[in-house]
Amino acid sequence: MMPDLGDYAGAVLSAYAVSLGLIVGLVVLSLWRARRVRAALDKVERRGRRT
Repeated sequence: MMPDLGDYAGAVLSAYAVSLGLIVGLVVLSLWRARRVRAALDKVERRGRRT
């Protein structure tokens, strides 16, 4: 099912690989940041309940 890319196979496949890597990196970074923000929000909410 792989199309014949001819002389451009290396460039096209490496562009796909870089794009996929960037997308995966952005998803991982977003999940990591969401956990940090959620932890900070939980900390602020716990502090607010004590008063």
